[in-house]
Amino acid sequence: MANRPTCDVVVVGAGMTGAACALYAARSGLDVLVVDRGPVAGGTTGAGEGNLLVSDKEPGPELELALLSLRLWAELAAERDLGPAFEYEPKGGVVVASTPAALTALDAFAAGQRAAGVEAVAVPRERLRELEPRLSPDVAGGVLYPQDAQVMPTLAAAHVLRASGVRLATGRTVTGVLRGRDGAVRGVATDRGEIHAPAVVNAAGTWGGAVASLAGVRLPVLPRRGFVLVTEPLPRLVHHKVYAADYVADVASDSAALQTSPVVEGTAAGPILIGASRERVGFDRSFSLPAVRALASGATRLFPFLDRVRALRTYLGFRPYLPDHLPAVGPDARVPGLFHACGHEGAGIGLATGTGLLVARALAGRTPELDLTPFRPDRFPADPAEAP
Repeated sequence: MANRPTCDVVVVGAGMTGAACALYAARSGLDVLVVDRGPVAGGTTGAGEGNLLVSDKEPGPELELALLSLRLWAELAAERDLGPAFEYEPKGGVVVASTPAALTALDAFAAGQRAAGVEAVAVPRERLRELEPRLSPDVAGGVLYPQDAQVMPTLAAAHVLRASGVRLATGRTVTGVLRGRDGAVRGVATDRGEIHAPAVVNAAGTWGGAVASLAGVRLPVLPRRGFVLVTEPLPRLVHHKVYAADYVADVASDSAALQTSPVVEGTAAGPILIGASRERVGFDRSFSLPAVRALASGATRLFPFLDRVRALRTYLGFRPYLPDHLPAVGPDARVPGLFHACGHEGAGIGLATGTGLLVARALAGRTPELDLTPFRPDRFPADPAEAP
């Protein structure tokens, strides 16, 4: 006899993406249970900066997903007290170029984004300090992105889950994906018993590849480590998210080596967050003095006043990296009933809402707002040796 379903959908992962999947699935009328081996936002979400960005994305599927997600974030922020609860701040972003050649490349990049629907305003050198008075005078120029925003990611995941009204089972490790004789999903096995459902959403972030393997499929998610420096609380001295133009190249890079480019932003709580570093070192949580020194050096080049500001702490997280820099979103053709919502690398907070809506549409058998073909989970070779 078949086991009676515990729910309609099991979402594996209580980070921001899992929370968004739960929210939109519940609003589609589905009974959802979210399970996580740790607490809410205990993985990559809790180690993020909360960026909601279009500024770092070239025209294509990821930018389309980002534009959809930004609209949804704004809608959530307008709901009762939800926006203030997770510190939604549509403060905009400023990308700066250090040389005339870099500025020419940045302007060309921004022109392509404008053609794809992004607000991108060229800002000459003499006007940059009107936007950011403490910015170094040595920059050649920049681009203002009014659509960029920020949330406090841990609060966002917690409050979106609360607003969803779904059931939550934390401290519960998924040990297997249950499948019927026909190969279709029947739920998950955990260290505290089975949860039966006809659909499972893999929103496990950096551990998404491991969850996929429990269902017998390959999803080559790898961890990409990054550090963030946190300063002492300050009055609002940095008004936008400000970063150097070479940050975009670092995001798109396939290198496993350490890469850093200055990213500086103020927060509603007072501290300034300083990033960004990237390196593929597995799940090594060791402190890296070279990475942190490079962050501090890059930040003080952008904002010289930071040379006199104390850094109180640093923290690290692991971005869920997929080889083509696109997330896996939607149904897995290899396993009926298995859906994926992971592999967003450093853009997971910003892309979470759009991802959640697209997955919910697919779960409910409705047409998604975007073509899911570029995000197909089965787009990678079954054998890593077959990869180009």
